[in-house]
Formats: sequence, C-alpha cells, structure tokens
Amino acid sequence: MISSSVPELTATGARATPEDVALLQRLVEIRSMSVGERPAVEELCRQMDARGFRVEIDDTGNAIGVIGSGATRVVLLGHIDTVPGHIPVHIENDMLWGRGAVDAKGPLCTFVAAAAAAAPLLNATVTVVGAVGEERLGSPGANAVAKWHAPHFCVIGEPSGWDAICLGYRGTLGFHYYLRQPSRHTAGPGESAGEQAIAFWNTLVAELDAMNAVSGATTGFATIAPALRDMHSGNSGLQDEATMSIGLRLPPGVDTDRLQHQLHQLAGPAEIEVTGVQEGFRAPKQSPLVPPFLRAIRAEGGTPRFTLKLGTSDMTIVGPVWKCPMVTYGPGDASLDHTPEERIDLRDYGRAIRVLRDVLVSL
Repeated sequence: MISSSVPELTATGARATPEDVALLQRLVEIRSMSVGERPAVEELCRQMDARGFRVEIDDTGNAIGVIGSGATRVVLLGHIDTVPGHIPVHIENDMLWGRGAVDAKGPLCTFVAAAAAAAPLLNATVTVVGAVGEERLGSPGANAVAKWHAPHFCVIGEPSGWDAICLGYRGTLGFHYYLRQPSRHTAGPGESAGEQAIAFWNTLVAELDAMNAVSGATTGFATIAPALRDMHSGNSGLQDEATMSIGLRLPPGVDTDRLQHQLHQLAGPAEIEVTGVQEGFRAPKQSPLVPPFLRAIRAEGGTPRFTLKLGTSDMTIVGPVWKCPMVTYGPGDASLDHTPEERIDLRDYGRAIRVLRDVLVSL
C-alpha cells in the first residue's frame, strides 16, 4: 500500500550530507570500466555494510545490498560500470567532476543514501543493486537480476534529473556488415567492397527514414535511428573487403524479426551478423510509482517533469520481464554522459536523495 504523504521526513536543503558526498566521491575515484568493476563493487559493499545493509557480491559480480524487512519488495537497480575516459576527480563550485559521476554512480549512490536514510521508517524490503556490464554488449548484471522473482516496485538508476521521472528507453539492434570479394583493378567495371558498403549504409538510412515517415515519427523517441559505429575497408591484393559496425535505436513495438529480415535483404551479397537485440520499453504514466515521486519532488521545491530517453538502459531488460510498476530516476544532466565534461551538481544529488527517501517511506 502506498501512503499519500510523509510530512515528518520532508526537509529541503542545499547539498547532500558530507557522508553522502564522500560516498559518491570515493566511488567515482575508483575506475570501473566494464569488465573491471570489482574494486568499485567491493568498495560499494563496504559502504553499504557500514550503513546497515546486508551485503553480498553475486556470481555475476553485482554489488547487492538489502535493507528493511517489510513485505513489499522494492528493487533499486543501478549500474557501477562506466565508459572509458579518465576525468580527474575533484569538487569545484558544488560540482563533482569525474567519469561516472552522472552515468551512473550519482544515481547509484542516491539509491544507497536514500535507502539508508529511509530505513527507520521503511515498510518495505529494499534491495540496491550495483550492476556490472551495463555499458557493454549483453548487460550481464541486469540479465542476471532479471531472473529474480519480480519485485512489487522497481526504480532504475540513471540520470533523469532530480526533478524528472523517466518512463522509457529505446531498445537497440547491433550488427556487423561484412563484404568480401576478389580484388579487381580500380579502372575496371564494378564497385569496390568499400563503395558497396557505403551504398548499403545510404540505402539503410533511406529505408529507415521511410519507415519512420510511415509510422508518423520523424524525430525523437518514436523513431528508429541508425548509428555507424565503425567502418573499415581494405585490399590484400587478392581480396577486397569492407566491414561496418552499426547500431539501431528502436522504439517500443518494433518487429525485430522482420527488421533483421529486411537487413539481410538490403545487404545483398554481404553477410550480416546480429550482435544483440533489445526491444524498447515504456512504462505507463499511470504507474502507481508516479504519484509518490510527484509529491516528493514538489515537497523538495521542484516542478515534476516526465522524460523519454533516446538511448537504452537496463530498464529495457527487466521491464518486459518483471512487468511491475517501474520508473527511472536519478540526479544528473544526461547530456554530460560519456563526455569529457561529466560532472554532477551536489545540490541536485542531495535533492534526489531526499526525494527518493520520501518515496521509499511511502511504499
């Protein structure tokens, strides 16, 4: 049952507590690119243990902390891995700089701090997950967690902004394009492998534009969007070849089997190797998790917003499996994800902790 108000907890403030800032700074200081998360996972478990969580590291390498003992089960699913790129960790003008500060150690530490702050008044059992591998193909951490029994509620930890609730992410279809053919003289007839690869890319973009037009989507969340991630062509003297790595962002509802069939048809003599498929996911605005967030954001002085993200996240993995009330929430400016300018406003971090604390107490 969701309580309609928790006035005894609501208190605004400018910045997160020194302890919560130290938690985030320490975790950001530990580099944790995908496949190298273990030191950060161990530190997160130490920090959760010190705050009263029951902790473990599962077989996949996820950090797991449980607090509370109520019948209502809440999973706060964040991720602890980051993309490459070192940014010196420092605090300047209430901004904490560092790789992962926004994506997504800020939201993950928000989960830990909020659950610990809510613990004395919890009517639920809250499980915080620092999942591994979200930034790499296959997201092994979230896929392991998706095998659990569905909780009553789930919050995904990504930077929505402290005053915003994210309801959906696009999915993804990744594939490699390979074309190999006997070498030919450049003055002779026919196209090189590289020229054919470029033609495939241009045709693919045109086909997707046409599909988007038919569906009525021209920009944003509802579109299928291609990205050319890598391209190489070469000639050994005997063999002419071209390779491309391509990713497609998919809105919910795309027939991925049909789309793969179309890719093979467009490729002609080239080989298509699909490397991963994850369908998009969108939660309803009528989710019972939404009203507690709206109340808590307003109590903190904000005007709540709803967002839909153009990228993908672990929401697309656990959402279709668990089918429970679910939103994505966390502090941070998502436009700074994966950039040399990644930094988080510690005032927003504190606000997000208080918002989520109030939400957890209401569940």
